[in-house]
Amino acid sequence: MHEMSLCEGILQILESESARQNFTKVKKVALQIGPLSGVEVDALKFSFDVVMKGSLAEDSELIIIDMPATAWCMQCAETVTIKQRYDDCPVCGSAQIQVTAGEELSIKELEVD
Repeated sequence: MHEMSLCEGILQILESESARQNFTKVKKVALQIGPLSGVEVDALKFSFDVVMKGSLAEDSELIIIDMPATAWCMQCAETVTIKQRYDDCPVCGSAQIQVTAGEELSIKELEVD
């Protein structure tokens, strides 16, 4: 389960930012997750609670911000929304699309004390 290591990385970022910005408690963590990121959200939520236990983010609220996956179609030159990596273009049906968004996993916002 790579979600556990993702949460450990998130905790490292929180600890680093805590030292840099001088906060001692994280109350909320908002993560932006794309549907093509390969992250299983339920596993991430479980892992988040386990990894944050005993840290500055213990009992913090985890907010998941879903974002759409988009791609650029080489055939019709349209930017389109896709559901999966190998979807065909919904405009022209071409399989020649290049993913432009939806692979991200990022910390979008923190609420701290």
